[in-house]
Amino acid sequence: MVRFRGIFRVMESASWIKEKSAASLYPAQVETTLIQLNEAWPVAAGPLPDAIQSFPLGEAALLHLFAVSSICAARIVQNPELLLWLSQPEICRQGRDHIEMANELYRAAKTDVAVNNFQILHRWKNKEMTRIALRELANAAALEETTAELSQLAEICVREVFAHWNAKFRKSFGSPTADFAILALGKLGGHELNHSSDVDLIFLYSEEGELSPRLSYHQWFNRLAEKILETFSTRDPEGALFRIDLRLRPEGSTGPLARSLESMENYYAGFGETWERIALIKAREIAGSRELAYEFLSQHQPFIYPRSPTPDLLDEVANIKRRIEREALGTDELDRDVKLGRGGIREIEFVVQTLQFIHGGRHAFLQETSTMKALRALAELELIPQKEVVDLDRAYRFLRQVEHRLQIEAEQQTHTVPRDPVALKRLARSLGFDSANEFSTALKKTMQNVRSIFDRVISSAPAEGALPDLRLFKDEKSAVRSLEDLLKPTSASHVAPRTKQIFGKLRPILLAQMAQAADPDAVLNQFVRFVEAYGLRGLLFELLATNPTLLELMIKTLDASRFAGDLLIRRPQLVEEITRDKHFNQPRSIAEHCARLESFGSSATNLDPVRAYRQRQLLRIIMRDVLGVAEASVIFAELSDLAESCLTFTNKLLSGENVTIVALGKFGGGELSYGADLDVLFVGEETRAAQNLVAAVTQPSSEGTIAAVDARLRPDGEKGPLVAPLAAYEFYYRERAQLWEIHALTRARPISGQLQDACLEMVQRIWREVGQQSDLFAKIDHMLERIRRERGSGSD
Repeated sequence: MVRFRGIFRVMESASWIKEKSAASLYPAQVETTLIQLNEAWPVAAGPLPDAIQSFPLGEAALLHLFAVSSICAARIVQNPELLLWLSQPEICRQGRDHIEMANELYRAAKTDVAVNNFQILHRWKNKEMTRIALRELANAAALEETTAELSQLAEICVREVFAHWNAKFRKSFGSPTADFAILALGKLGGHELNHSSDVDLIFLYSEEGELSPRLSYHQWFNRLAEKILETFSTRDPEGALFRIDLRLRPEGSTGPLARSLESMENYYAGFGETWERIALIKAREIAGSRELAYEFLSQHQPFIYPRSPTPDLLDEVANIKRRIEREALGTDELDRDVKLGRGGIREIEFVVQTLQFIHGGRHAFLQETSTMKALRALAELELIPQKEVVDLDRAYRFLRQVEHRLQIEAEQQTHTVPRDPVALKRLARSLGFDSANEFSTALKKTMQNVRSIFDRVISSAPAEGALPDLRLFKDEKSAVRSLEDLLKPTSASHVAPRTKQIFGKLRPILLAQMAQAADPDAVLNQFVRFVEAYGLRGLLFELLATNPTLLELMIKTLDASRFAGDLLIRRPQLVEEITRDKHFNQPRSIAEHCARLESFGSSATNLDPVRAYRQRQLLRIIMRDVLGVAEASVIFAELSDLAESCLTFTNKLLSGENVTIVALGKFGGGELSYGADLDVLFVGEETRAAQNLVAAVTQPSSEGTIAAVDARLRPDGEKGPLVAPLAAYEFYYRERAQLWEIHALTRARPISGQLQDACLEMVQRIWREVGQQSDLFAKIDHMLERIRRERGSGSD
């Protein structure tokens, strides 16, 4: 008979489970949970159906928890004692303040919460997360109560972990006399944590110092911060505690984890940006020294709430929002992400915090970390229309409720409404809607309403999409990224707010100049490379913004010559050197070049000053050319004079002018073009000196080269000796030279060396003799005909 009564109870339980599951939001999940829980349920607790039916919040509330949150259901299955704890009226019916929550932890720990890698803390946290989820789903707690309790939970975890490691470090490594504080920002700072929030923190210590020559305060406190992070990221069977996010600290992910009060002050005073001001609106102390935290917040109150905010604040806030949309979301998710999407939670926070920032310096009443409280304060001061206050309040509550439903399921950081029809219907019903369509309509209307308020407040925001002035680029998306790169911080430098303001003035002028370029995309890429090489962006932007002629010159130079662009990028300081040149519009003579070269202190072992001077002057000539301040013939003459000056100066340094140089071709005729080789002859007895000269002027260094000499017009070309005596040249031209070689002497011009006059006399003698030949004109006609034939056949 006993056996039959047992079978009957099993059958009765199975029937009950089927009945309760079928009526739930997610029958399969609820049925699985009840079956597993029934198997694990302690006999001493009485029948499971009795416990569920007598649940203080009603059996529907408990079954709803099982349907909506798989993670809470799993916790209760794994530890049925949790359900017995939740069944106590004082636990599930009432909210808990900070002291009550902490006392529950201490009762569970009995001695030390850090035992077994904070196992008790993990278990207590999950227990409280389940209680908070249950009360929210049962409509037993308002939004403010839920977010406050989640925030208290995280706050207690941070305090306990900090207290443990702080004591441990002081015992192991000594005690700094400096204080330490942990500030919460973001949702934790505003007492607005959700079911899967990142915990935004800043670590701060009061002053620099040393415990020993090997251990500074900076090292001590940063190691402490590392240990706190390690503890929070460590997972055990209960999971991890919370995700700590320190990216809101000065310098973001590249900066030290903890820094001193003075370091904080220097950073925010010199490099603090608008988004950092907005982030600090929610800053509050949650662990460590309250006095230090108070000093920090008092010290930075003018930064957080300036009495006279910058006029372009709204544009900067709008730019932050567009960057979030572009980087964090795909375009298909903008209308489904309740946090970052158009009309989402972030936009409500932006509206409230922007108005706090603008007016908070004059109205201390607005200096509030909570979004909801700040919204009410804005209404009382009539800084936002009452209807918009009501709309934003309702929207915030509704969107946070949707966000919580999405996260309660598995405590995952998700904010995106599902596409799957089944999942969407389940979400809608969990929120009290009869259908997915009804929910989707309400969500769309809510987010559109928020978006319209956001657009009104951030009224200076340009239209979405590519700006009209970017249409000049073939690749607009790449152009947007390149322009953003101009203001992106690097590991070596920050970008000060003033730099951004100056660039805001420079940008339209810059784009207007680029619109005149043959290839705006290539010019923009070169310009970005130049700015990166220059380093001091604020100084450069100010120089270009206040000197449109210089900007025009730069853009035209980058557009006209890749060589000139590369030269500017390698030596960005040339821009300032050229702008300081009072004689920029005048060509420079050979005598002036040589005088300047003499002043640089070059030597036979260090020719870099010569190379650098040539690069500088070459860029100067290119810029004069692209501005059209000189005729082509003048530019060619300048290039020739520069080449001659650098080559003759180097020859004087290396050979003492024992090697005589004769210029030929376009070089000899003073018509040198960009990138052309220097056709030359070397006259003399010292072969080694000529070889050394060629090697020196063609040898590249970080400063470039001096010259690209070409001696192939010498007797016998590449097969002949590099340098020969004057008598050997005269014999060759009289006895063996072809007419074209003699013709090349029409442009022969001695430029350096002890035999210049003798070389010129030799050339004149050769031409007098050739001119007396009766068949000269026939030979010239024959040479020209052969040239025409060779060109016609494609021969070189």
